[in-house]
Amino acid sequence: MLNHCRGRKIKLHGFNNLTKSLSFNIYDICYAPSKSSQMDYLEYVDEMYNSEKLRGILEEVTSIIEARIVNISTQDYDPRGASVTILINEGHSPLGDGVVAHLDKSHIAAHTYPENNTANGISTFRVDIDVSTCGTISPLKALDFLIDSFDSDIVLMDYRVRGFTRDIKGRKVYIDHDITSIQDYISDDILEKYTAYDINIVSDNIFHSKMQIKNMKLESYLFGPETEKMTKAERTKVRTLLKKEMQEMFECRNIYDREA
Repeated sequence: MLNHCRGRKIKLHGFNNLTKSLSFNIYDICYAPSKSSQMDYLEYVDEMYNSEKLRGILEEVTSIIEARIVNISTQDYDPRGASVTILINEGHSPLGDGVVAHLDKSHIAAHTYPENNTANGISTFRVDIDVSTCGTISPLKALDFLIDSFDSDIVLMDYRVRGFTRDIKGRKVYIDHDITSIQDYISDDILEKYTAYDINIVSDNIFHSKMQIKNMKLESYLFGPETEKMTKAERTKVRTLLKKEMQEMFECRNIYDREA
């Protein structure tokens, strides 16, 4: 990595060809003991985060990173799930109005995956979001907004700067901003709510962060009328079950497999 890439604005030979890609997996989890409550939960999150709602979130992301929308595609699925893809550019074109030319190589995409485990009553909602930009616009500006836009119990994030551009002397530039961790771009108010962990390969411009919610208020994770009649022992059991499920998502492995 070149030291001159960091700490000051770089004078480039031409267009900034660096591609900055940010990928999210965000999980929301709940306990719905009966089959009817599980179906109600899946229908609830499917409606809560349908393509229209996702479109609004991604349009706001576009505004935050100061990009311009070129094209939008939306889709709702049967029985559930939704997708939205937006082509974006930097918001201007060197060739004049109406000519997108080289700049429309950036995109934002979101896909939802509601699912449930009928065996133990756990239902989950996952949303995958990818923000890939080229030029000077950066997806890192939208981190706080994206995390706050969902009930984010578990957040898995990958960020990578790909390719290279050239400065005015023809030297390759592999990164044009300071970063040692994705967490550098998340507000302290949000980070305080989570246990966070990093795996970074700074020399290759590859960054991975994952976060797990710290304080779990059980009432926020119960869905369905059956949960109102749970005994203290049942509530303790459910709390343990939810924590185990979250830990498995956070570690990306089944705990019982590890224990075996």
